[in-house]
Amino acid sequence: MNDPGTTGAGGTAEGKDYRSGFVCFVGRPNAGKSTLTNALVGQKIAIASDKPQTTRHVVRGIISRPDGQLILIDTPGLHKPRTLLGERLNDLVRDTWSEVDVIAVCLPANQRIGPGDSYLVEQLAHLRRRPTLVAIATKTDLVSGERLREHLLKIQSLEAELGITWAHIFPVSALTGDAVEALGDVLLGMLPQGPMYYPDDEFTDEPEEQLVAELIREAVLEGVRDELPHSIAVIVEEMSMRADRPEDRPLLDIYASMVVERDSQKGIVIGHKGERLRDVGTAARHQISHLLGVPVHLDLKVKVMKDWQRDPKYLNRLGF
Repeated sequence: MNDPGTTGAGGTAEGKDYRSGFVCFVGRPNAGKSTLTNALVGQKIAIASDKPQTTRHVVRGIISRPDGQLILIDTPGLHKPRTLLGERLNDLVRDTWSEVDVIAVCLPANQRIGPGDSYLVEQLAHLRRRPTLVAIATKTDLVSGERLREHLLKIQSLEAELGITWAHIFPVSALTGDAVEALGDVLLGMLPQGPMYYPDDEFTDEPEEQLVAELIREAVLEGVRDELPHSIAVIVEEMSMRADRPEDRPLLDIYASMVVERDSQKGIVIGHKGERLRDVGTAARHQISHLLGVPVHLDLKVKVMKDWQRDPKYLNRLGF
């Protein structure tokens, strides 16, 4: 992984036993990668939804401890692309695989391991430089002990079927926190000795504007029709503290646009007499204020960029 350029920042905690490096979470869409990232970091840095293809950016979560620094990469789910956006997301996933120390495959315990999972692991098996592989059985809170045992045995059988070796097979529940801390210990222990890449008070290197945009997109994803989530992007047009406010009453002004592909989708996002848009604004404002620790005024608009997922000009403008 490229050195962010802050080696040794935040103190001189590194010693001969200090470990650091990069771990990439992969898996089918909705395998629990984002929720697990948030649980390990202890902060909400990746949006979670029951809709596939929720994650569109590589998100770095940073866990700093006296004995090392674990940097988590939450990639988009590998999927069969139907648009230029889908192709670019898949390229992003594969580029990330080649740069990390450990790849952790998330295999939800409440779902049978299927062709999509086998395809993903097979892709890992064919990497020219294969990082250490770990299997994580996520969502263990949703299954019985018997079902979990079956799931773990099936995960183990992938070694012989696909020609890979799991360094660990680890069951965890990000929702309840069960085994989350122990998983962090295991992942850190697999990393090489190395420097402190980030200051020890940082928990992500995502720009605040990107975090804000993702929280808005998470809010709009709740309760919309199944076909709509893939068509929504968010642009933060402006974000600044309001001038002439007393120190004890700060206010952060955020002006953002939700981008859809068709006029009919714009109507869905706005809702009857703007009710849906107001609900999205309220939910997003609370999340943003909690994340940034300051009261927020959020001004939301909806724009139509026709077929933006297939248009290179729009994709570049939206940062994909």
